Order: sequence, then C-alpha cells, then structure tokens
Amino acid sequence: MPLPDADPLFYLLAVVAVILLGLSKGGFFGLGVMAIPLMSLYVPPLQAAAILVPTLLAQDALTVWSYRHDWSAWDLAIMIPSMAVGVAVGTVFAATMSPAQVRLAVGIIAVAFVLWQWLGRRFKPLAARANAVTAVLFGALGGFTTLVANAGGPAWQMHLLPRRLDKLSYAGTLTILFAASDIIKLPAYGALGQLTIANLTVGAALLPVAIVANWAGLWLVRRTPTALFFRIAYVLMFVIGIELIRGALTELVAK
Repeated sequence: MPLPDADPLFYLLAVVAVILLGLSKGGFFGLGVMAIPLMSLYVPPLQAAAILVPTLLAQDALTVWSYRHDWSAWDLAIMIPSMAVGVAVGTVFAATMSPAQVRLAVGIIAVAFVLWQWLGRRFKPLAARANAVTAVLFGALGGFTTLVANAGGPAWQMHLLPRRLDKLSYAGTLTILFAASDIIKLPAYGALGQLTIANLTVGAALLPVAIVANWAGLWLVRRTPTALFFRIAYVLMFVIGIELIRGALTELVAK
C-alpha cells in the first residue's frame, strides 16, 4: 500500500507511535503495543511494522547497551529459540490471519493474566508460577504475536513478571527479547514484501524522535522506585490489554 504522503495526520500519528515505542523500550513496557494500532488507522499493520524497522533497530541498540549488565541468561536461553519458532509460525499465517483477531486474543490473555496476579496476592493458590514450560510457551506466543500484531511484550511479561527478577534485570531481559525479535522478524518482513524503500525512508526520518524518547524512558526507569515500577508495569499491561480488546472488537464489528 502506498504511503499517505499528503496527509499530515499520518505523520503525526507516526511520531506519537515512535514516542510510545521509545518510552516502552526504555523500560515502561506495554506502551509500545499502541504504536501499530495507531499507525494502522492509515496503513495495514504489517506495513506499519515495516516502517518502524529503522527506529526499532536504533532503539534496540541503545537499550541493549544501556542494560548490557542487567539480564537473565536462563530466561533468554529458553525464550529466544522458542520466540524464533513463534515468529516462523506467524510468518506462515500472517497473510491469512486478521490482526484484529490476534490483538483481541492478546488483550484477553493480558487482562486475564493481570487479574490473576492481583487475585494471587490475596489468594496464594491462584498465583501464577513461572518455569521452563512457561518460558517456552510464552516465548513462542510472544514471537507469534509480535510478528502478526507487534504485540509480543504482554506474552513475555506473563512469564517474566512472576519470576520476580530485580527491576533492572527484568527490564534488560525484556529489552534483549525485543531486540532479538526485531532482528528475527526482518527476513519475514522481506518475504512479505514490506521492506520497501518508501517504508524504510519514512522510518529513518523518525529516528531523532525515537532516540530522544528512548533516552527519556531509560531516565525514568532508573529513577522510579522498584515497587512503584512493578505496580506501573502491571497497570500498564492491564490498560493496554483493555485497549487491545476495545480496538479489536471495534474493528471486527465494523467489518
């Protein structure tokens, strides 16, 4: 699909999307889920994701470097290979599946997970347990949803939040997962015909905004108390889940 060159609203939404991605990659994970739905008001979701490739790779380089000493090797060793499998499966189904259906499923799972965690604080038997099985399951699910709907974060958080890593290790592990997924998705976007000069040029033009937003996210995370950080993480995940459900249902009903 050609870019809406004459419509300034598209570029305004693109700037907002990049700011949300920057804050998300800086450590406030969940906000970036809104980037593709915003841009999808004007272009198909896969094209929106391809446009963001240059900014995503630049942000990944910055955040991985910032968290280079803070990550969980055990989680990454299991989740990255399973995520790659999920991306491969998503590539096969991307041309036939509705992104709205995927966003609806991700939103329902995310909201149910947060409610489960909140209930688990009062009723310990209900609390989720994280282990190698959840690492494989949610690693693969995140790979699938990040390819189809750029919504891998909620699935990966479903495994990592119950792990109760320290704040920086949690943020660093998620950061590396996002970076790995962005690299793994490149061949898929190419195979689906989305890595065009036009798409990448728009993405490159958004780089300055992306870097500034990324630094802002990193600055905020390191100055937010640990307990408050994780409360924010759960609330953001819940709000984003609700928004994914709302947007997906609106899109599905309109068809």
